[in-house]
Amino acid sequence: MTDFWRTLPDGVSVTVKVQPKSRRPGIQGRSVAANGPCLRIGVSAAAEGGRANKAACEVLAGALGISASSVAVMVGQTSRDKTLRVSGDSMILGERLAALGGV
Repeated sequence: MTDFWRTLPDGVSVTVKVQPKSRRPGIQGRSVAANGPCLRIGVSAAAEGGRANKAACEVLAGALGISASSVAVMVGQTSRDKTLRVSGDSMILGERLAALGGV
């Protein structure tokens, strides 16, 4: 399976599929969505008022060991399929994301 993340000049972009109101919040491993490979993220928040987006950013930030302010939704504000932008050193983030993919 190809990678669910891409290198950017000042970080990485991560393709995710978010499951709002999940009974198992957190990183749930890799999957394949309509747009290709992705990282599945479960959040307990409902998809109302951007709460699920914020929670998805917080879950990914926690899994990568970075601050939540370093993660933002680039594409897919109202969709379960999203692209998140993670600011930081792309080499370090790439290593951490590769480790997450096997969850």
